[in-house]
Amino acid sequence: MCNLVPVSSSLGINKIVPTISIPYPLGDPSTPREVQWNLRYNRTKKAIEALAEKIEEPTIFSV
Repeated sequence: MCNLVPVSSSLGINKIVPTISIPYPLGDPSTPREVQWNLRYNRTKKAIEALAEKIEEPTIFSV
């Protein structure tokens, strides 16, 4: 599985929230529902916070 951070960085994306992989950015469907919900909640919350943040240069927001 491939992470999107190197791809996003090379394209000059300003706000990057790391995910798990390209096929399943919000969690592998073979994991338990509780784990999936937790991953999706935390990643979505971080993405919304990243949208509200004012930045001057490309930034990777850690989850």
